[in-house]
Amino acid sequence: MDDIDRRIINALQGGFPIVERPFAAAAEALGLAEAELLARIKALREAGTISRFGPMWHAEKMGGGLTLTAMKVPAERFDEVADIVNSFPEVAHNYAREHALNMWFVVATERPERIAEVLAEIEARTGLPVHDMPKTEEFFVGLRFEA
Repeated sequence: MDDIDRRIINALQGGFPIVERPFAAAAEALGLAEAELLARIKALREAGTISRFGPMWHAEKMGGGLTLTAMKVPAERFDEVADIVNSFPEVAHNYAREHALNMWFVVATERPERIAEVLAEIEARTGLPVHDMPKTEEFFVGLRFEA
């Protein structure tokens, strides 16, 4: 990741232009050509530097549900279970942790009651328990890179 990539990540976390050509406007604000911005975002995704590029919706304010979950997955099954978990469109992101509960993921649903359904489906397909940890308080943690 170079200084331009860091600037892109920093700039695009704070909002995205709502205009006819948002990538052109974002690129201009960064001093880049639209094609270069698009190519760099694609390269960051392909390299796994960023897992996704898109809006973050506040599921609860939209009438949906949101929860953090964790699983204890045997090392030899980690990739298999990750593929199963990630196959659910409600799974926003999934990551490994060095902890007894070594797989953590966020589930965001259109209806709050769908959370229990998704977690039950994941348990049924993996044969492993899913620990539901709904939030009690919300914090915002931003990620910024020094250029």
